[in-house]
Amino acid sequence: MAKPMTKTQLVAALAEEMGAEKKAAAQALDAVTAIITREVEAGGSVTLPGIGKFYCRERPERMVRNPATGEQIKKEADKVVKVTVAKALKDSVNG
Repeated sequence: MAKPMTKTQLVAALAEEMGAEKKAAAQALDAVTAIITREVEAGGSVTLPGIGKFYCRERPERMVRNPATGEQIKKEADKVVKVTVAKALKDSVNG
C-alpha cells in the first residue's frame, strides 16, 4: 500500500492542477481546511462535491470496557467528527 500524500505533495499537485504557484495553492488549501473546521466546530456540515460530507455527531454517555483490565467505566457524552464518502468517489475507486 502506498504512503498517504503529504501536505507538501498535495500543495504541489494542487498548484499544478490550478496552474498557479505553490504559495497560492497552499493558501487555498489552508482556507478550505479553516472553513471546514470552523463549520464542523459550530455543529454544521460541509459537503465537498464528489468527495464527501464532513459533519459532527454527538455521542451519548455510555458504558465502555477497559480492554486491559475488563473494568466497566462510564464515558461522558462527547462529539465525534464523521466523514461520509460521496458515491462518485466510491464508484471511481471500484471502477
